[in-house]
Amino acid sequence: MSISNSGSRTVDAPAKEHSTALRAGSIGVMGILFFVLSAQAPLTGIVGASPLAAALGNGAGAPGAYLIVGIVIVIFAVGFVAMSRNVQANGAFYAYVTAAFGRKTGAGAAWLALLAYNTVQAAMYGLYGAAFSGLLASIGLDVPWWLLSLATMAGVQVLGSMNIELGARVLALLVGLEVAVLLLFGFSVLFSGGGPEGLSIAASFSPEAIAAGAPGVAIMFAVASMFGFESTAIYSAEAKDPHRTVARATYLSVGVIAVFFSFISWMLVSYYGPSRVAEAAGAALESGDATSFVLGPMVELFGPWAGTVTGILLVTSLLAGIIAFHNGINRYLHSLALQGSMPAIVARTNRHSAPAVAAWIQTAAAVVLVAPFAVLALDPVLTLFSWFSGLAVAALLVLYMLCSAAVVGFFRQVRGNAPLWQTLVAPALAALLLGWILILVVSNFTALIGGSAETAGMLLAAVPVVFAAGMLVEARVQRRCSAASLGHPAG
Repeated sequence: MSISNSGSRTVDAPAKEHSTALRAGSIGVMGILFFVLSAQAPLTGIVGASPLAAALGNGAGAPGAYLIVGIVIVIFAVGFVAMSRNVQANGAFYAYVTAAFGRKTGAGAAWLALLAYNTVQAAMYGLYGAAFSGLLASIGLDVPWWLLSLATMAGVQVLGSMNIELGARVLALLVGLEVAVLLLFGFSVLFSGGGPEGLSIAASFSPEAIAAGAPGVAIMFAVASMFGFESTAIYSAEAKDPHRTVARATYLSVGVIAVFFSFISWMLVSYYGPSRVAEAAGAALESGDATSFVLGPMVELFGPWAGTVTGILLVTSLLAGIIAFHNGINRYLHSLALQGSMPAIVARTNRHSAPAVAAWIQTAAAVVLVAPFAVLALDPVLTLFSWFSGLAVAALLVLYMLCSAAVVGFFRQVRGNAPLWQTLVAPALAALLLGWILILVVSNFTALIGGSAETAGMLLAAVPVVFAAGMLVEARVQRRCSAASLGHPAG
């Protein structure tokens, strides 16, 4: 059984001269994979998260946390892929939750997705601005972080309004370079037999190693590394043979990122030695330059050029992630407009078949989220990046759980012939495992954002508030549509 995203609501059609169609068949498995990998920003994840995971989490067992989260996401992906074959829409979570639980709950999920993606993109703008400003300072140029972020927003807006193939090519180049430099480091350590304590699988992947220290912290950062894999379904309207492309891209992206992060972090553990890695990570954090945990070994192995190149690639890694989230958010807004949950004008596409109006809305949202931190002269890394990335992780986990529940609910309604493993067992198991991870995130949230308990409470409260707001707005939209169909104004 196949359900489209057209829905049952009657909405006013846009004027004929304005198209709302995306460019079908314009992106394949590898193109979608690069959008997903860009959103996950491999170099940023390794350089930014590995010292925190090792120092504050489970030390040498951090690589194992990536594999555990990868396994959980693969289980989640079983139901996610089953839904993608039955519900065609470029709103993914929104479309799936709507198909199972109705428009109001689906709208709540859509607003949560917009909260997660917009806040994580704003967080990346903060880290990007700081990293770019620091890079320019090293050559004698003093440029404020917020000015660099604002200028980049303009460039991303232009790119987001052009055809998706161009965006995929840009991301392929940027992601390829950052992955290449990390693999160069990883294989160099592997082929040299590791550091002072050699290579030890048990030291990083045994149950005892993974459970050591505070494994919840390491698991939180592992979840963050998976951010954006929903992009596989977001681009279904533009994919070549979406039934096969989405499934292949989903499993490939989850597998690649889990193995990649696990391998590179294991090589970092091996470079320092399992008994010394937590201390080395802690020293890097205390020095005020956490990037030295990764950049230091690269400089020692390959020379000063490696530090410079990696610093540049860190900036481009963040830029790639920003572009990927910009494109994903555009398509969420486009999907909501097609459903009638947003003004019809938001669904309009330009001559490149790109959601141009949605792109402007997304850029405006980025400005609104970043501007207060610039005006108040707050540290872009310790506040903007830390606070919003933590909020995004919490919102994402709730979305995953909602989607898993939607898989079970949808297939109980349609009673298709899909195997129980795909439609009941895997999604139910995923919901339980994701609930466990959410508890870990909430209980460690203050440490995750590096802020006060009051700040943590306000950020976490945003998740149910935004979800409820989405449902209330959708309920009002439905009342207006019903009143219009009866020929009198809504009350």
